[in-house]
Amino acid sequence: MKTRQLGPFTVSAIGMGCMPLSMGRPTVASQVQANATVQAALEAGITFFDTADIYAPSWDQMGHNERVLAEALRGVDGRDQLVLATKGGITRGEGESWGRDGSPDYLRRALEASLTALEVDCIDLYQWHRPDRWKVYGEVLETFAEFKREGLVKTIGISNANVEEIEIAVEVLGDSLGSVQNEFSPARRCATDTLTVCKENQLAFLPWSPLGGTSGGATHVGENFAAFGQVAQAHDVSPQQVVLAWELATYERMIPIPGASRPESIADSARAVELELSDDEVALLDACPAVHDPQPHR
Repeated sequence: MKTRQLGPFTVSAIGMGCMPLSMGRPTVASQVQANATVQAALEAGITFFDTADIYAPSWDQMGHNERVLAEALRGVDGRDQLVLATKGGITRGEGESWGRDGSPDYLRRALEASLTALEVDCIDLYQWHRPDRWKVYGEVLETFAEFKREGLVKTIGISNANVEEIEIAVEVLGDSLGSVQNEFSPARRCATDTLTVCKENQLAFLPWSPLGGTSGGATHVGENFAAFGQVAQAHDVSPQQVVLAWELATYERMIPIPGASRPESIADSARAVELELSDDEVALLDACPAVHDPQPHR
């Protein structure tokens, strides 16, 4: 497994997005299935796992995905070498009412709940999941900085941030800012401008839904975007591997985190690090038409 830099960490070039183990699929994965999927990721050399407190089958099961991941990693050899990322700042309430809360009290409660769910004393990468537009962005980041000063967080990430917000985060957090997690895939390339800012500041870029999302985009990416299917046929690999290899070629600190709920899918994704695309192939994929279809609750 090739590696990339994420703040102070050296992690696998491909991470695993854990959300599909708890939501976004017709049925919720059993713990046995989750264990097998995480084990397949580990066997493939994956050392970076991304989750969030809101990834749960229902509003009253907040932290579900974090608990599932913690159980799957319990007793794993080399557990201390793995990097776990989670997020806070989005709320879920009775009747599936969604919101955002960037207040210090809420974020501290969210962080403490995540520490308990993940069974850790310090979170490797704690990310602000979505901006709370009622709050001053820089002031909320000061709360995250305080978490790091207290030793509760090793490095900080922001998610679903625009260019101005990334620049504010760089100013407020300095070296404590490790990453930006925004949407990016063949279907959704609206992150191009934010990716540029990440390159300028040497920040890791974590594309969420890098294959196109859990609603079928990932499954049909080779059909919906012919160039990716064409290159996949030429290399005798899956279109999903081509997508991930293209993203890896886009920026040396881009770390795709494809979601997985089956061992086979994460094993296939991990093999993307072995796929070398030519400059002509990258140019062909870059030119493939894209559409923007935001998924509001990631």
